[in-house]
Amino acid sequence: MSETIHPETRIGHVHLRVADLERSLAFYHGVLGFEVMQRMGNSAAFLSAGGYHHHIGLNTWESLGGSAPPPGTTGLYHLAILYPTRRELGNALQRLIAAKIPLDGTADHGVSEALYLRDPDNNGVELYWDRPRSEWPKDVNDKLTMYTRPLDLHGLLAAAT
Repeated sequence: MSETIHPETRIGHVHLRVADLERSLAFYHGVLGFEVMQRMGNSAAFLSAGGYHHHIGLNTWESLGGSAPPPGTTGLYHLAILYPTRRELGNALQRLIAAKIPLDGTADHGVSEALYLRDPDNNGVELYWDRPRSEWPKDVNDKLTMYTRPLDLHGLLAAAT
């Protein structure tokens, strides 16, 4: 039997191969608002929320001018960016609308509300916020019962600043 991972373990960052660094910076910095912590010339950049060394790394070391993997291949399904509140997720939705970034989908999962989209390199991106644990849906045996239902986008936009 394997030991369970420590409950305070977190995923620290994601590092993406991109075809065009400036195009990716325009999305992750310009639209989503991540702070550029460091650049390595025109080949890499490290971005953060709140001054951490980096949450997202972008590089063109093996991918400059490359194309996205074709459908039906293995690899990244999506990266998920957790917002602290529904209000902040609503603000992110406003920025996506202003930048004319299309959504692939939206969902209310009971535990969270989520927006799904693609970055400039066709990587899946989920923007979401978690409801408080006390509000997570559970069955009569106190087991988590996530679901997928339509997301109230008007309500989410109303929650924004």
